[in-house]
Amino acid sequence: MGSCKKTVGNHPNLLFVHGPIIVGAGPSGLSVSACLKNNGVPSLILERSDCLASLWHQRTYDRLKLHLPKHLCELPLFGFPENFPKYPTKHQFLSYINSYAAHFSIVPRFKQEVKRAEFDSKIGFWRVQTQDCEYISKWIVVATGENAEPMIPEIAGIERFEGDLVHASGYCRGSDFGNKRVLVVGCGNSGMEVSLDLCSHNAIPYLVVRNTVHILPKDMFGFSTFGIAVSLLKWLPLRLVDKFLLLMAQFTLGNTDKLGLRRPKTGPIELKNATGKTPVLDVGTLSQIKSGKIKVMEGVKEITRNGAKFMDGQEKEF
Repeated sequence: MGSCKKTVGNHPNLLFVHGPIIVGAGPSGLSVSACLKNNGVPSLILERSDCLASLWHQRTYDRLKLHLPKHLCELPLFGFPENFPKYPTKHQFLSYINSYAAHFSIVPRFKQEVKRAEFDSKIGFWRVQTQDCEYISKWIVVATGENAEPMIPEIAGIERFEGDLVHASGYCRGSDFGNKRVLVVGCGNSGMEVSLDLCSHNAIPYLVVRNTVHILPKDMFGFSTFGIAVSLLKWLPLRLVDKFLLLMAQFTLGNTDKLGLRRPKTGPIELKNATGKTPVLDVGTLSQIKSGKIKVMEGVKEITRNGAKFMDGQEKEF
């Protein structure tokens, strides 16, 4: 690889890459680069932000920990430090990412946002365009992440709301909302954990559950629920494993339907495989819902100037 070189006329700077171009310097992009390097193949990572694992740096809340045990989350060829806990914190995970890149001498090109990528059949190479350079390579690997862009649902009246409107990717800590009534729209892992964090800082969260949701205990019998599922899937049919997980969830968590958290008819792993919808691993939110400290609401009809109207006819200020 060389530096960008000027071309004649109005064409952008050009850089020929001897190896694949990898778009994204998150865990997946770093893993691909490390595995290629381990096999003697050079590569170049293009990253639109100014750091490794930008989603972890810039779009995660302070209390976040891995929801899966570290042995199921380690990257190829270089494991977590032995002294890390079973569920590493956000800051521990970021230190691991930095150590991983340093170990394999991976140095991405930062602040390179890919504007366009197309295969030029005339020359048999990919042309990858950023704001200040055009990269040429025979291969391209897209590792931009499944949660790279925030998704804000369309809710009637949301533009009228005069309070603070924050996406989960911009939420940092519950202490910013002490003693305030907060509406949390969405009951995935982020919505559940944000609600718990708010509750632990004396805020009053109302959790909107718009759809059905599978909630599983994070651990069963001292072992990771996800780890148990992975092991069982090696020997048993998927639907039988799903039935086992639901039986254990019923035993440890009780009937979540009674709390306004209705389960889908499709099992948790089958649903994940079919739709990508991940089951919620409970980290303590359910007990706060049972105690009444977190209120579950069925759905929002519309947002008002200072609150929300709900499908069941209730109206509250937030």
